[in-house]
Amino acid sequence: EISEMSERSKQNVAHGLAWSYYIGYLKIVLPRVKKSMEEFSSANPNLLACRETWKLHILIPLSCDVYDDLEKADRNIKYLTDLTETTLTRAGTKKRVYKHSLYTIRDEDKLWHCAVEYATPLQSLYAMSQDECAAFSREDRLEQAKLFYRTLEEILKGSKECMGTYRLIVYEESGEANSHFLSREILWHLRQQCHEEYAVSEGNQPHNPNTTLSSTELNLQISESDLPQPLRSDCF
Repeated sequence: EISEMSERSKQNVAHGLAWSYYIGYLKIVLPRVKKSMEEFSSANPNLLACRETWKLHILIPLSCDVYDDLEKADRNIKYLTDLTETTLTRAGTKKRVYKHSLYTIRDEDKLWHCAVEYATPLQSLYAMSQDECAAFSREDRLEQAKLFYRTLEEILKGSKECMGTYRLIVYEESGEANSHFLSREILWHLRQQCHEEYAVSEGNQPHNPNTTLSSTELNLQISESDLPQPLRSDCF
């Protein structure tokens, strides 16, 4: 009965996507990010000055609007190079390659560098909202995107292997036309991480842009009762 209720309300969609994304991808690649960053920094000592940004920055737009080419999304974002590849045999595929791209983010006269990519499961949510067979509305898509973020955040918080290797950048795009919206979002997170590392005085703390949403804000927008519940009460 609980499973049928979850099916009707589509609660299991985002929950399943988050777990699949973690088990099938993030749990594999995130533990290797620091080493890849260290290797790149050794060869290019002036590009990755702030160690706190040596993470995979994962973009989570609540609109699920994902660009395949970040350079087309924002002209202040430029591809630099790829980090060291990880090659594994997975599910019958020999020498499957996992890699991350390093980008240059322009901030007025300063250049920042970081590994950044979209959370790919959001493409599935967007495609479902465009497919009549899925019976998935835009409202469903928005709620599932929020639930995907909250579920992924909780999974990663409990993962010792992934600790300190990622940064989730969740945001809701404003209605205003801004060709540098995405770079602004990324830059805010980069500055905040360096602020945390160097302990800048409290009076100089940056302000969170209105479009960036915290987990607390999302908790207020989604009822806890909407989350999929375990079938056993003694699971936790």
